[in-house]
Amino acid sequence: MTRLLDGPRAGALSGKAKSLVVFLHGYGADGADLFGLRGSLAPVLPDTAFASPHAPFPCETGGPGFQWFGLAGPGGRIHVRVEGADAAAPLLSAYLAAELARYGLGSDRLALIGFSQGTMMALHVGLHLVPAPAAIIGFSGMLVAPERLLGMPHGTPPVLLVHGDADPVVPYRALAEAVAGLKAAGVPAQSLSRPRLGHGIDEVGLTEAARFLVRHLGAN
Repeated sequence: MTRLLDGPRAGALSGKAKSLVVFLHGYGADGADLFGLRGSLAPVLPDTAFASPHAPFPCETGGPGFQWFGLAGPGGRIHVRVEGADAAAPLLSAYLAAELARYGLGSDRLALIGFSQGTMMALHVGLHLVPAPAAIIGFSGMLVAPERLLGMPHGTPPVLLVHGDADPVVPYRALAEAVAGLKAAGVPAQSLSRPRLGHGIDEVGLTEAARFLVRHLGAN
């Protein structure tokens, strides 16, 4: 049986959704974790609906949170990330298709916003949607298996990556590595480094994300 994802969602403030933003939370959190960002984004995107699914698997460390994939296992962390992202990708793709159908939209009216492991999934899935999403924004994450983009068909949605240079969870160097991997594959990527920020999202990063969304998603 296919596992169906679900989580918080809200319609457009205008009453008619012409675009959709989907938040993808990090390891050990849930859909509510990023959904609060809607309060900052909805006023500048009144024709946009928002959704934030819970990741498909209970977190392996226990507690009430979820994970897109586990971090423990044989073969090392890189192997686990690639295999885990591959396994979760069809579940996320099905969720995105269902949410877009809810509003009668195509994936060209979709923006993905990920944090940490959610950023990994946003890039892993979003780059292969047809048509390409309007935008992908990632906070404190990394690009899983960048070498695949060189030999696989993918879209070229505009990407914004934001990362704190004091991140103790996902190494700051992952920002430059992701941008390099995306640009090598022809994907337009911008980056924003946040001084002294750890593993999180600050007001400067959120403001830049809002501007990015208005630029690429605001036009109807």
